Amino acid sequence: MILVLIETDDSGATVTSLETLTFARNLADLGDRPGVEAVVVGPLEAGLRHNLLAQLGEQAVLTVRHATDDQLDQYSAAAWAASVVTSAEAATADLVLAAGTPRGSEIMAHVAARLGTAMAANVVRVEQAEPLVVSRQVMGGAVFEEMRLDGDVNVMTVAGHAVDPKPADSATSPDVLEFSPSLTEADLVTRVVRVEAEERDDTSALSSARVVVGAGRGAGSADGFDDLIELTELLGGVLGASRVVTSLGWRPHAEQVGQTGSRIAPDVYIACGISGAIQHWAGCQGAKTIVAINTDADAPMVTKADYAIIGDLHEIVPAINAELRRRLG
Repeated sequence: MILVLIETDDSGATVTSLETLTFARNLADLGDRPGVEAVVVGPLEAGLRHNLLAQLGEQAVLTVRHATDDQLDQYSAAAWAASVVTSAEAATADLVLAAGTPRGSEIMAHVAARLGTAMAANVVRVEQAEPLVVSRQVMGGAVFEEMRLDGDVNVMTVAGHAVDPKPADSATSPDVLEFSPSLTEADLVTRVVRVEAEERDDTSALSSARVVVGAGRGAGSADGFDDLIELTELLGGVLGASRVVTSLGWRPHAEQVGQTGSRIAPDVYIACGISGAIQHWAGCQGAKTIVAINTDADAPMVTKADYAIIGDLHEIVPAINAELRRRLG
């Protein structure tokens, strides 16, 4: 059995969790495993629960194990890991997966430590089912490493956008089993005690965007984004940014694309004034088509792009906007 940790947002399972379920389902088909179960930790409002179960049913999940306890209302990596391990034991799972998000990676590290097994992080594909051999991203996605997993229970995280989330051929009506994990004081030493909303101009919905306009140091300053934002709006996309832009405080961190930001896989990524350091490339290489706008014809982003426009973004982007406005009427 394969067990998948599910992260949720306001609408149900996150996109990356749905990707992980699709990955797990494909892996179950390769090996001699009966299917996929899911574990969800913490409270679920009625509407969210309904949407979540519908999504998990579309992914052919057989059973949903829901960890409920007042001590799980706020995030704690160790406590959530305890819930996952309890679920893995109950499901007799030989493989435990989570999305390669910051939270998923942290929890799976705890899970692997508790189970005394190795963890494969940022897996992108399965090379061999028996024995299990996977390829994973290392060095910011610049290198792929093959890793053999031969423990009694194997643990891995799936890199964002390694697969497209697709419903199963036949949906299920998953059984829901609620349980309270056995937690110790040590499990709750580190936990979230307060969440404060940040006031920001958040234009990011990067993980699911079909069009992303990327802004780099070439924007020039915090006041250099008006044309880029207009291009984003004209294309019905979202704005992304390089690490240097967020580090300088020109744009919020939520918009960062890269190894330490969001990994994206849009239909089109327009990289404006971005040199294309390896850390940024790790976050955008999943794009189906990449267009680079840069003054440097030898910039890494230009050499890797499908299409390149050599010039100053402050001259090129306004011209593109004008043409888009003309065509859109």
